[in-house]
Amino acid sequence: MSFQSLGLSDALLKAISKKGYKTPSPIQEKAIPPVLEGRDVLASAQTGTGKTAGFTLPLLHYLSENPKAKFRPIRALILTPTRELAAQVHESVKDYSEFLDIRSTVIFGGVNQKPQAATIRRGVDILVATPGRLLDLHNQNLLSLNRVEVFVLDEADRMLDMGFLRDIERVMKLMPEKRQNLMFSATFSKDIRKLANGILNNPVQVEATPENTTVEAISQKVYRVAKGLKTGLIIKLIIDGNWKQVLVFTRTKHGANKLCKKMISSGITAAAIHGNKSQGARTKALSGFKNGSVKVLVATDIAARGLDIPLLPHVVNFELPNISEDYVHRIGRTGRAGANGQAISLVSADETTFLRDIEKLIGQKIDVEVLEGFEPDPNASTEPIKPGQNRQNRNSGSRNSNNSGGNRNNRSKSNNSRRRNDRRN
Repeated sequence: MSFQSLGLSDALLKAISKKGYKTPSPIQEKAIPPVLEGRDVLASAQTGTGKTAGFTLPLLHYLSENPKAKFRPIRALILTPTRELAAQVHESVKDYSEFLDIRSTVIFGGVNQKPQAATIRRGVDILVATPGRLLDLHNQNLLSLNRVEVFVLDEADRMLDMGFLRDIERVMKLMPEKRQNLMFSATFSKDIRKLANGILNNPVQVEATPENTTVEAISQKVYRVAKGLKTGLIIKLIIDGNWKQVLVFTRTKHGANKLCKKMISSGITAAAIHGNKSQGARTKALSGFKNGSVKVLVATDIAARGLDIPLLPHVVNFELPNISEDYVHRIGRTGRAGANGQAISLVSADETTFLRDIEKLIGQKIDVEVLEGFEPDPNASTEPIKPGQNRQNRNSGSRNSNNSGGNRNNRSKSNNSRRRNDRRN
């Protein structure tokens, strides 16, 4: 199938060609036609599948084919969970609308709202936003959603993970009841289906297995190691392997900061990206990672969600996620576009259950290796760590607890408002 066969306008086909794309991805093939027909769509798609173009292209086609008043009220709202994802979605909107008379902008917290409000006041057709800043500006009467014709909820599962359900419900009440709704999620969980039932009207359901999660393209390996030896092991792997670009996942912000400092002290250029970092620091870290001046990017799951890093050679799970699907999301950032990628997990005794669940999900056993000098502790408990539980001194071989402070930090912040969470994430 070609992009021409999907029925997109010549201006969009020109923009697609300029970006070098020849054929649509599976999710684009499945999602674009029903969106063009005006149907509500529930789509399962992960980062790296081309999902953004799956809703951006038909959205732009509809708006350009049905122009409205010169005032340009907000006709389409794309809601995303994080600043980084919002910025990247807006970049896609700008790229694909290059040859169209379409105006768009992006708003998120952590930066001055005045320029954002001024742009909206001048009129935009498409608004990309995070929930907190969107509601802030609406509450100040700086924007109106009463003319929205198309609503896109991107990364819906992460929205729920971050506690944005009530904010989503508030946003829904601000828009006309008659509109087209598009909802994209990495999974079709029970909670996601419940949310979809409250938003979508007789939706078309589409699903595409992302190429970047096919195991054939990704070399997976587990290093069994004592918890307190993980930092030394990852530094050894990076230096001995002369790795040039490595995305490392930790469970907590505190853990990300601590690991980043250890790497820098070992002569490895590294930067951490998470919700407590300012928007400027996050943008600088990502830019440095992409241009090669930063070798290692240490990230939490939420901060890394939606990051588009092409041809990433190495992903390291410094700690395994307790949700198996998140492992697939993480390693799917390597091995893209036909390139080989390597996903490595450092697994301590208390992560044994997590590893077993992951292997069950992906349907295969992952090769295990033990490096001399970094052996696992035979006396350590294999009981899974529960969220918020203090990890320190649970493993007798653990000389360095990377997350005890992070868990306390998370608990102390658990009652922060969702709006503050949005500004920070």
